[in-house]
Amino acid sequence: MNKNEKFVITINREVGSGGRTVGRKLAEQLGVKYYDKAIVEGLTHKFGLSVERIEQIKAQKKSWWNDINNYYNTLVNSAEKPMEAEVKLDNQTMFDTEKRILQELATQSSCVVAGRTGFMVFREWPNHLNIFIQASMEHRVQRVMSRQQVSEQEARDIIQRMDSSRETYIQKYEDTSRYDTRNYELVISMDDLSEDDAVAIIMDYVERSSK
Repeated sequence: MNKNEKFVITINREVGSGGRTVGRKLAEQLGVKYYDKAIVEGLTHKFGLSVERIEQIKAQKKSWWNDINNYYNTLVNSAEKPMEAEVKLDNQTMFDTEKRILQELATQSSCVVAGRTGFMVFREWPNHLNIFIQASMEHRVQRVMSRQQVSEQEARDIIQRMDSSRETYIQKYEDTSRYDTRNYELVISMDDLSEDDAVAIIMDYVERSSK
């Protein structure tokens, strides 16, 4: 990946690994936008989008992506909750819509994308870096217990449920496994690292690959 050209960095992560925080901090250090599930769903709901609706609005209003970006800035800088969708989308339509939104946003400027099967959405992108953030079960349990104020058993249940849900989702829409390391250029274990350590590792990788 060349940081001197428009790029996309995707971060797939295990729940409790700290990958989302790594993504945010990485985007801040690189000076680019950060997108995750909450932000993409917020944009989808705010504008009542489907793939067809995206194409219609783009054809009618050239400044549409400026409106998207303006709302994005509001969403990430406030506690505003997403509005109710103007259209109700089934799972396949939602997947296709979120994929299209991410690809459209990535054509506007460089960005970091956490989750949302980004490693598959941008697999054919000309300038991208796919990263997987993982950690041992003990590390993940402790982090979930601390962040969500739950018992050890509740933390384990949350992790098991989320792991299963995310793997099923990816296999359904992309016919691969999120644990297949061939999907990534960089895999980081967080057991002995802070989020800032992980960001430093990624930045070093980016610097080296940009030479």
